[in-house]
Amino acid sequence: MNSANKSELLQKFSQLEQPLLDEIMTQSTFRQLEEGDEALRTGQYIKSTVLLSKGLLKIYREDEEGKEFLMYYLEPGNACALSMMCTARDEKSQIMAMAVEASEIILIPSHLSESWLAKYKSWHNFVIASYRQRFEELLLTLDSVVFRGLDERLLFYLKRHVKVSGNLLKLSHQQIADELSSSREVISRLLKKLEQAGAVKLHRNSIEVLNLEGV
Repeated sequence: MNSANKSELLQKFSQLEQPLLDEIMTQSTFRQLEEGDEALRTGQYIKSTVLLSKGLLKIYREDEEGKEFLMYYLEPGNACALSMMCTARDEKSQIMAMAVEASEIILIPSHLSESWLAKYKSWHNFVIASYRQRFEELLLTLDSVVFRGLDERLLFYLKRHVKVSGNLLKLSHQQIADELSSSREVISRLLKKLEQAGAVKLHRNSIEVLNLEGV
């Protein structure tokens, strides 16, 4: 790893101890992903803990018909808690992870991830914090599905995308419909209402978010 990559790693995972970062740099595998590449797939045995150092990963479930259910996004400096769980229990993955843009993941062998729990307090805290963060995100997602109408779910969906991607969202109406288990026609109608309310501006294959507060 060159000095630039080392510097970036230090910035993204600054909460980890220097000796631990040194081990990550020398004993892990760094994998480059292009947009659309799979990092994890359903049914795959996971032998490594997945950390994201660059880019953005979408974590989702997929049913037998190929319909997607978005769970959360993984940003640089985060770990995939579900990969940690599957690695520790030697289980198959029940989720999909796909690069939304060019990304870099760090694959930490399972035996190292487990030994670091006792060896490094910062790693133990990092793992616990990752579980807690993902659990809270899943609760928010569950609440949006169970307790909100589709119009509120769409707002929640757009706000979550803005948080990780900024105000210009490269999303098609069909993609949003797939991830919200709706139809393109219904999503297009709701987006048009948001545009008329001045909340968004619709472009071809993208959505510019102007103001979602108070809609």
